[in-house]
Amino acid sequence: MALEIDTEKVRLEMIVVPVLIEMRKYFHRQISLFSGIDFNIDSAKGLNGRCDFVISHSPYQLAIAAPVVVLVAAKAEIVAAKIFNTQRNNHISCIYGAVTTGSLWKFLKLEGDTVFIEAKEHFIGNLESILGILA
Repeated sequence: MALEIDTEKVRLEMIVVPVLIEMRKYFHRQISLFSGIDFNIDSAKGLNGRCDFVISHSPYQLAIAAPVVVLVAAKAEIVAAKIFNTQRNNHISCIYGAVTTGSLWKFLKLEGDTVFIEAKEHFIGNLESILGILA
């Protein structure tokens, strides 16, 4: 139905959110999910604004805790996630992220100052594969 209605809002609500909820169940509620939140890290670098989804390594939904992963519409948020983690003394060698239309998913990795974008697209019909990559 979400693919037939074909608006970004419907895709996020009907496709992406259920996938993220399944991932949270998989991790026994030890991760938290945030949607449409302000993720203002460094406005001088353009790293501010609303982030589609942030996944935090914390069972609590009250505040974002490092480390974070982002599900984004642009790769700038993955740089913001790296800065966020570093500011909280959580130095991680690489940051993972994903870009999705709801039906198509691509995964990213930031190592140092280089963003690697997976060439392959994953269709939502292969949900087990997407959940496995997210995990």
